[in-house]
This record gives sequence, C-alpha cells and structure tokens, in this order.
Amino acid sequence: MKSSKPRRIITPVKPQRVRDPVHNLIEFGTGQFEHTLWRVIQEPPFQRLRRIRQLGFSEFVFPGATHTRFAHSIGVFYIARSLMKLIERHVGNASGQFLEYQSRLALAAALVHDVGHGMFSHAFEEVARDFNLDMGKHEDVSKAVIKDSEITNVFNTELGSGFSNDVADLIGSKEPGSLYDAVVSSQFDADRLDYMQRDRLMTGVQSSGFDLPWLLANLEIGSVQTGTDDEGTGSIETLVLGPKAAQTAESYVLSLFHLYPNVYLHKTTRGAEKIFGVLVRRMLRLGLDGQEALVGLASNHPLIRFVKDPTRLAHALVLDDAVFWGALPMLIEAQDSQIQKLAKALYERHLPAGIDIRRQVEMALPIKKDEPRPHWRARLTLVCAQIEAALKAEPLADPDGAARILVDRYERVPYKRYADSNSPLNRILIRMGVGEPGDVAEMSPVIAGAEPFSIFRAYVFRDDTEARQVVENIVRTEIGGSTNGHA
Repeated sequence: MKSSKPRRIITPVKPQRVRDPVHNLIEFGTGQFEHTLWRVIQEPPFQRLRRIRQLGFSEFVFPGATHTRFAHSIGVFYIARSLMKLIERHVGNASGQFLEYQSRLALAAALVHDVGHGMFSHAFEEVARDFNLDMGKHEDVSKAVIKDSEITNVFNTELGSGFSNDVADLIGSKEPGSLYDAVVSSQFDADRLDYMQRDRLMTGVQSSGFDLPWLLANLEIGSVQTGTDDEGTGSIETLVLGPKAAQTAESYVLSLFHLYPNVYLHKTTRGAEKIFGVLVRRMLRLGLDGQEALVGLASNHPLIRFVKDPTRLAHALVLDDAVFWGALPMLIEAQDSQIQKLAKALYERHLPAGIDIRRQVEMALPIKKDEPRPHWRARLTLVCAQIEAALKAEPLADPDGAARILVDRYERVPYKRYADSNSPLNRILIRMGVGEPGDVAEMSPVIAGAEPFSIFRAYVFRDDTEARQVVENIVRTEIGGSTNGHA
C-alpha cells in the first residue's frame, strides 16, 4: 500500500479593499506587486501614519479635519495608479515599450512618500531645522526609513535587491527625471491631486474645488523640447492636458492657491503651530541642558528620550500626534512655568491672538496713482522685512526665551513657472492646437497675473498687553518711517 503524501494547501491571495471617503473603493489586486504593497501597509513604519494627522492643528478650526497621512498615502497610490494606466495605454498605442520597473518604482514611492513625517508634520520640521536635526526634512527621513526598516525587507525580498534604494532615491530627487517620476513629484502629481480633494472634503471648505474626472479624461502624453529655443537639446515625453481642459487646469491651480489662505495658513491653525513649536523648543533646550526633569514626564517617556538625544532618528520616529496629546496633561504639571503655560494653551485651546501686520502695512501704504503693482508690492515687502527684523531683535520675541511675541511670515506663489522649476516635467502643459504644448501660465492670463500670497502676523497671548504694545509700537514706527520717505 502506497503511503500518501500530505497535499500542500495553497492559500489563494485575495484582493484587499479600502473604503475611502474621497475615492470610494481602493482595491489592491492579487498580483505580486500590489500584494507586496499591501504587505508594506501592514508594517509598523506605515501603520505609524495612522497616528499623524494630515493637517496637524487644523481641527482647532475645522472639527472634521482629523484625517491622517495613512489615508492620504493610500489615496496618493490610487491616483498614481490611474495616471500610470494612462501612460501604459499611451505607450501601447504608440507601439512603444512600457517601462514596468520605472512604473513600479513610481507607484511604490507614491505609497510610501510620507513615512518620514514627524508628529504634527511641518510644524515639527520647522523646529527640527532650527536645531539641525535629521527630522528637519521629511523627504530625507522617508529615504532613511525606506532604506532601513521593515519596509526595506518587504520591498527587497519580494521585488528584488535594491528596490528599496531605488524607491528612496526617487522620493529624494529634487526634480522628476522621467514621465514616470512626474506621477510622484511635479506640479500635477498624485500627491497634490489627492490632498487637494481630501483636505477640502474633511475641512468642509466649499471653495477650492476642481473637476478631477474631467482633467484625467483630457490627460494625454506629449513630447516637449528640453532646452530653450536657442539651445534645443532634444525632447522628452510628459503629461499634457488637452484643449478642453484649459479652464479646468486654471481652476486646479487657483484651487490649490486658495487652500492656503482658507486652510493651511488660517490664523488660528498657525497660532497653534507656533505655540507647539515654542513648547518643543523649550523641551529640547531643557533636555540638552540636562534639565529634562523640569519637563514633567517620566524618564522613559518617548518625548524625554527624544529631548535628551534628539540626534537619534529612532527617537524621533517613535513620536506621533497621539504621544504628544497624551503627554499634555503631564506637561501642564511640569516644574518649568513656560512649559506649563504653553501646554495648557494647547490643551484648553486658549490660543494667542493674531495681529495681521501685513494688512496694516497694506492699509497704511496704499498703491499710488499710476504705480505698477510690482513696485507697490516691493515697497510693502521692504517695510514688512524691517518690521520683522525689529520684532526679532526684541527679547520678548526670542524663541528660546520668554517667547511672548511669536512672529509668522510666509509667502506662497500660485504656480512655479519653467524658469523656477528647471524641468518641463514639473510644469502643467496644455495642448491648444498644432505645435508643442504650452505652459498653463502662458495660456491663462489669470494665472499669469496672479501675485504671491503673503502673510505676516505676530501672535501674543490675549492677556499680555505689554507684548501687544511692543508689537504695535514697532509697526507704527516702521510704517511712519516709510511714509516719511525713509524707505
């Protein structure tokens, strides 16, 4: 009688699905590549993104803005895959060769591009840059995580040795190097196409909408010259919008631009970010000076391990929004009075008042008759720079001191023209007829004439009349000097 060998039972791979408020159903297929990406999602570095909110302190203004970088990252992959299918169709119709490896690199990069974000994302990065820490640029941290973590093992085991390094290098590149790279990083990339929709939906902001299905339906692949008219150096294929999408492309650029004053640079959100930044700075100063006991947390708390040795990337990666919020009740009981004050301000949402200095300067120095607007803006910028320098020279504005005056200045351009981006792959191009596609800024007089959006504010606590008076006196003095012909 023959002995029967046990039969090997093969468990079929099932498609995995994610319900998403923006894209509805996002499915990861049963093929090896998408199954590998699904495995990456299960790893701790990616799961950590569940505990980092996409918009940081924006929920102080928009209660629904509690969505995470986890959801955003999956959404970016979804859009990147849609763009990549378009590229594959174009290459097939043109009887060309679709670069499967390049495609996979771009899709993997789209999924993991945010794994390097720290707690409260950009607010934490600002502090890290001041202290010259590795967490000062999330793209660099993402590269480090992808090259040396559980994600590395999954990528290299399933998709070949060196795959993780190639993904990390793509994320770290300053400009897209190919049509495939542009899906991940350009002015019309999957990242922007997701967060613009997601942030608008979750904040409830009714403006800043654009017709994504129409944009995608009119997306083509076109060839553009890589050099100037005088120095043609060849051509390169890139994403191009058809003529029917011209107005929608204009709406896309302006929608992103409007998200900044309406959401990202909201005065209350920025005020909370400034308080957070000063609080973390104070904790770092105490930790680096060996006075971490004054912070009010146990010696094995993740925040204490970080402030004692912030140069170790592993210490920073343990931190997330949940760790910080959980520490606030203890920080309120800290021995250090400044930490007490700042922690309580965030915990109870007693945020500082914002003084709109830019607006005051604009009202005091209106545009003159027949004065070109660029000249007027230059005058405003000069006075704002003088006020900023005077404020930062004040002891009350020292971020490592009492920090009773918090200065916030920022400028955002609506669209980077070719001269500012160095690559045609980083432009939004439109084909309006025969000939080479043109830049949206050249096709749209609205975008061509759009000025940068500028903010300049000072924040003071509402009961600090002395700090407010210092700000008002400096603003009054500098504006007075300008109106008297000194600037």
